[in-house]
Amino acid sequence: MIHERRAQQRRVLVAIAGAPASGKSTLAEEVAKRLRLQQCGAEVVPMDGFHLDNAVLEARGILPRKGAPETFDALGFVHTVQRLRDPEEVIVPKFDRPRDLAIAGAVAVPGDCPVVIVEGNYLLFDEYPWAQLAPIWDIAARIDVPMEDLRARLIQRWLTQGLSRTSATKRAEGNDIPNAQRVIDRALPADLILTTGNS
Repeated sequence: MIHERRAQQRRVLVAIAGAPASGKSTLAEEVAKRLRLQQCGAEVVPMDGFHLDNAVLEARGILPRKGAPETFDALGFVHTVQRLRDPEEVIVPKFDRPRDLAIAGAVAVPGDCPVVIVEGNYLLFDEYPWAQLAPIWDIAARIDVPMEDLRARLIQRWLTQGLSRTSATKRAEGNDIPNAQRVIDRALPADLILTTGNS
C-alpha cells in the first residue's frame, strides 16, 4: 500500500494510532526498518515529542493527567503534520521517557524523505483540534488491543520505570487507562485495523 502511494506522490504520510501501550512505537520503527531495507527512505515522527513540559502542566493543574489530549501542544502538532505534507526538511521534538521530558530539535525529517511514519495516541481522535489530522494522512492504521492487555502493559511500563506494584497500578488506573478508553471511545475510521492480544 505504501509503495502504491509512493508511485503517485513525492511523500507519503502514514499514521499509526492506538491507545497507550498498544505497540505503536514498535510497529512504526519496524515499518521504517523494512522500508529502508527495500531502499526506501523512511523517518518516524512520534507524537509524544509534543508533550507539554511538566512545569507548564503543573502551572495548569493537570500534571497528574499527563498523557491526556489536553497535556500536549496539540495545535503545534497539527501544524507540524501539515508541514510534513510538503517534501521539505522538518525538525521535530522527541520525548525522552526516562527523563520525562521533550527534547527540541531531536528528529530531522529530510526534504527528500519519501515516507514519514507518524505514531501517537491521538492521530485518529474525534476531538478538536486532533480531528483535523484525519484528512491529512495518506494511510491511517489503528492498533486495537483488548483493555485487559493494555492494563497489564501500562502497569508494566511503570514497573520498568522503578515504581512499586501499588504505585504502578495507581498510576495506570488513575490516568493511563482512562486515556486509553478515551482513545477507543473517540476513534475515527482507519484504513487498516491491526488487532493484537488475546481476543
